[in-house]
Amino acid sequence: MIVGEDPKIKHILEIAERVADSNATVLVTGESGTGKEMIARTIHQSSGRLGGPFVTLNCAAIPEQLLESELFGYMKGAFTGAQQNKIGKFEAADGGTLFLDEIGDMTFQLQAKILRVLQEGTFEAIGS
Repeated sequence: MIVGEDPKIKHILEIAERVADSNATVLVTGESGTGKEMIARTIHQSSGRLGGPFVTLNCAAIPEQLLESELFGYMKGAFTGAQQNKIGKFEAADGGTLFLDEIGDMTFQLQAKILRVLQEGTFEAIGS
């Protein structure tokens, strides 16, 4: 829970409350350590998605080669070592909220794939 009397914090919480009532994709920006995840959790907890999962992924902490499979999941046999199907974070967050931290650190190519998911509302697991 975020508590504060500063007018800027109050303004941010008012915006969070407004977007929580929508089904919009939300971009929370700020320097590391400024509470972006707390704002995302506040939005989630105030939304109709409260009953669903809150899934987080630190995009900067995962090697580029693995990040796509973490996001989209994969099918058995899609690549060497894929011995069973694995759901990705998009599917794991279905009905809830997916918080992608440090999204600016991923490649533009992968950002474009995420944008397509946001625009179209669909995705495919690797190898499907």
